[in-house]
Amino acid sequence: MSFVEFINMCISQPALLITVLLTLGVVFVNGWTDAPNAIATCVSTRSMGARAAVLMAAVFNFLGVLVFSLFSKSVAETIYNMVDFSKVTTTSNENPALIALCAAMFAIVVWAVVAWWFGIPTSESHALIAGISGAAIVMGGFGGIHWGEWIKVIYGLVLSTVLGFVLGYITVKLVELIFKGVTRRKANSFFRGAQIAGGAAMAFMHGAQDGLKFIGVFLLGINLSTGTTTGNTDISLWLMLLISLTMGIGTSIGGYRIIKAVGMDMVKLEKYQGFSADVAGAICLLLASVTSIPVSTTHTKTTAIMGVGAAKRLSSVNWNVVKEMMYAWIFTFPGCALISALMTFLFLLIF
Repeated sequence: MSFVEFINMCISQPALLITVLLTLGVVFVNGWTDAPNAIATCVSTRSMGARAAVLMAAVFNFLGVLVFSLFSKSVAETIYNMVDFSKVTTTSNENPALIALCAAMFAIVVWAVVAWWFGIPTSESHALIAGISGAAIVMGGFGGIHWGEWIKVIYGLVLSTVLGFVLGYITVKLVELIFKGVTRRKANSFFRGAQIAGGAAMAFMHGAQDGLKFIGVFLLGINLSTGTTTGNTDISLWLMLLISLTMGIGTSIGGYRIIKAVGMDMVKLEKYQGFSADVAGAICLLLASVTSIPVSTTHTKTTAIMGVGAAKRLSSVNWNVVKEMMYAWIFTFPGCALISALMTFLFLLIF
């Protein structure tokens, strides 16, 4: 579908236009709250200025979306196939499935903004999954969930939490062993540049994961507007640009509060530690992307930082900050799903 055809479709279908605007709102909030995790260590270790890091994140987010959508769009297809809005209960609405998707996007924005206000790096990936799942359950009961696809989310939760921590711990230990005989000045000089490369890798993989998740939602919305939940999943260049640009704007406007929480408050990192966390997080995201498992950039990066801090000593990690994050992660699935379900009921009544 060309961009002109897409615009004409939005003009002719107000419900699709609202869905698109709300989805872009979620992408914007993702850039606001998720993308800063990719560059948090670069900024906190003073390897890179905040503005330059945000610009780098925007560029590499786009490259991540572009490269992985060309070679593997499996993450987008997992999100696309996770729910079945065709199992619709009795309703008088003309396009109840599209209205439900609107409600889900609205719920995600509400959840994410509240979390941002308190400086808690929640996962918009999991909020997205919870939101569309809550709407699908309202529309058709638990039969509206494709559990074979949804179980990948559970795999991703374990992968991003456990593997992120373990890889962070192992990577920093290996770095310390390799650079054992190198002077601190030379090591800092090397890791200043290496930290930037690590942050770019994290931003690239963030685009590969989160950018493709939202592309999956766009494709779902387009097909729902035509009255079907199956259709072409080809990804246009204009859609990649739209997603990455919106995400980059969100990062530039509201990312600094999350950068502080992740990169400064949780663990005080040195340059080699920040590099280790970036490498560990990027490897974890790469493994998830090539195996079509949707994982959280937030979980991956923060648990990698925890692993790096714990490798020095457990007291290096501010466990009070970790506890707040854990609570937010635990309540994201039921909390966002419930808000989405309530919004779906409300939207169906109003529209």
